[in-house]
Amino acid sequence: MKKEWKIAVVGASGMVGGELLYLLEKRKFPVSRAYFFSSGKRESFVKFKGRKYGCEKPDFKKMSECEIVFFVSNEEVSEKYAFKLAEKGVWCIDDSSRFRMDKRVPLVIPEINGDIIDEREKVIAGPNCTLTPLAVGCAQIHKKFGIKEIRLSSYQAVSGAGKRALNALFEESAEFIRTGHNVKSPESPFAHPIAFNIFPQVGSFDRLGYSGEENKVSAELKKIWRAGSIRISVTAVRVPAVRTHCLAAWIKTSKPWTIKALEKTFSSTPGAKYIKPPEYATPLNTAKTECVYVSRLRPGAAEREFAVWLAGDNLYKGAALNSVQIAEAIAAKYGR
Repeated sequence: MKKEWKIAVVGASGMVGGELLYLLEKRKFPVSRAYFFSSGKRESFVKFKGRKYGCEKPDFKKMSECEIVFFVSNEEVSEKYAFKLAEKGVWCIDDSSRFRMDKRVPLVIPEINGDIIDEREKVIAGPNCTLTPLAVGCAQIHKKFGIKEIRLSSYQAVSGAGKRALNALFEESAEFIRTGHNVKSPESPFAHPIAFNIFPQVGSFDRLGYSGEENKVSAELKKIWRAGSIRISVTAVRVPAVRTHCLAAWIKTSKPWTIKALEKTFSSTPGAKYIKPPEYATPLNTAKTECVYVSRLRPGAAEREFAVWLAGDNLYKGAALNSVQIAEAIAAKYGR
């Protein structure tokens, strides 16, 4: 009989939390008991397996009764509870950025490095949603042809910044349609109006002018691929799409290739789907799907350089789905 797991979801009432619960149910992850937690600042409810549950303020005692705790909240909550729970033998799957670059914590995308999941390291981090299409889509390309340089521009959906940001997009769009004016919503977390606008800032800037998102993509990709020597340049851009992050990438390899060989490699990459020309991925035709998409493949201007367009739903594979897949890998390895 398949083992059933006692789980908790911290941040269950949030945007990623809702997707996580949906995917746990859709993919039939075996749950015997579940606790659902939110910030506790206001009353909130979630639905799971046909029932409605109230969300409580995080409770360490109840979480420590679980076998797997999903953290889809913020860095402070993960910092407060994850390692304390791990000491009690609880698996902690963290979707925040808190532990991604921590040397004690594996940074996992199951299709790429799920083999590093080990019961001696009970805290596991999931990656930044922006780099996921690149990390998954080009993983086999890197193994086969040796990627040495990446130039990347991201086009990031508003849902990546949370519910307040998405509400701002809708409010600003309605205001523009009503009045013809671009007015920033008072509740917006952005520096500029997002409706009918784009801006090259995702996160705060460092002293060199790089945004937090740009630095995360570079550092996390190197950790996941175990490829510290890759040279990566990133420009992160926020666009007024609801969901799915898209990436334009120019990639140089150390080994020669043909377009046919690249197509064959992309087509056999776990977790990726190659789209042949003249079709290509967009936010509207990839939202709420479970893989990443590779399209617009073509030679670049430099020797051994190719250009490619990558896309993946930031709330699914970029966040909730990856966490569920980590739990599935744990269950497969330790659930007998």
